[in-house]
Amino acid sequence: MNYIKRDLEDKITTLSKEYSCLLITGPRQVGKTTVLRHLAALNRGYVTLDDLEERRMAKNDPALFLQIHDLPVLIDEVQYAPELFSYIKIAIDNGAAPGSFWLTGSQAFRMMELAQESLAGRVAVLHMPSLSQHEIYGSGPNRPFTVDLAALKERKNAGAPANMDGIYERIWKGSLPGYISGKFTDRSVFYSSYLQTYIDRDVSELVSLTDKLQFQDFIRAAACRAGQMLNIHDIAQDVGTSDDTARRWLQVLEKSDIIFYLRPYSNNLLKRTVKTPKMYFFDTGLVVYLTRYTSPEILQNGAMNGAILENYVVSEIMKTYHNAAQDCLLWYYRDKSSNEIDLVMESDGRLNPLEIKRSINPGNELIRTFSILDKGSVPRGKGALICMRPELSAINADNYIVPVWMI
Repeated sequence: MNYIKRDLEDKITTLSKEYSCLLITGPRQVGKTTVLRHLAALNRGYVTLDDLEERRMAKNDPALFLQIHDLPVLIDEVQYAPELFSYIKIAIDNGAAPGSFWLTGSQAFRMMELAQESLAGRVAVLHMPSLSQHEIYGSGPNRPFTVDLAALKERKNAGAPANMDGIYERIWKGSLPGYISGKFTDRSVFYSSYLQTYIDRDVSELVSLTDKLQFQDFIRAAACRAGQMLNIHDIAQDVGTSDDTARRWLQVLEKSDIIFYLRPYSNNLLKRTVKTPKMYFFDTGLVVYLTRYTSPEILQNGAMNGAILENYVVSEIMKTYHNAAQDCLLWYYRDKSSNEIDLVMESDGRLNPLEIKRSINPGNELIRTFSILDKGSVPRGKGALICMRPELSAINADNYIVPVWMI
């Protein structure tokens, strides 16, 4: 098994010199603990609240727990003992040194709530996604994706070129370290076990399940609609449950970082836009497993090849921002006349329209909808077609052609 260097490492090291407490959130099995233990100094203790005895002590007597575990300490799965947060606050207020507490948790929403309630202004919060394309295949430092020619040229030097076959292989393999690192080699068994552990531990913490198999069918129904506008009723009908139950279960998937949404872009001058979000999965490997594509070749020629490619591109753009500890202002555009722009990114006071296509030679007509944004109140900046073209190119001075492998 090979350790894969993470783009967040430098940020973790820097912030640990400034903050007494560092909280790393993210979905299960993305490598939070592995990275922190890799970076930990020899004198940093480690304790996981997966250990039921440690969890019992942390919940029932948090003061004793912190007395027993000397600082600096790494506390894993801290969401199981929210009682600790008040005592960590006291330790920080009493002068705990920078880097005293490293905390991890696999329920990002819950972790943020606890941090805001007890540690506001005292904790640096970082979100670690699953492995990015840059971490697996690229080199050099991570930079957030922008539609800037100089930045795109830098990305060209940091990426690993891949043709269409190679991109779909990346999509099929997914981005979870356990499989990508070679620790586990049977992909089907790996994702089956991952899904079962997720349902048994994370989902059961958030909702009461009477039928775990039905919830698994629900995740599969959601995966079949990755990269598409959300239709809760259709998903509910697929698995024979109510719309309200489907809505609650989608909230579980979002809170545990399995899925995320893109909201439609609109402002007061663009009044005919739709209001429905689009749904994406953070890990395309899970989508492919759930939708039962057994090889990259079958996926590449399957009915979902375009939607899953879009899911991959959107999630990879998001990861470049998460790994730089920056916010990403990202939407999609669609109006009631069916004019659509796959992505609208706001940066430096301008809107950058992005279109995602499976084509190697996309036509100029694909950028015509970009001009719709000119009707809004925010000026339009450079645009881009993200596609299978092997090299960075341009349609004109304002619209670039960006290979998927460069994200």
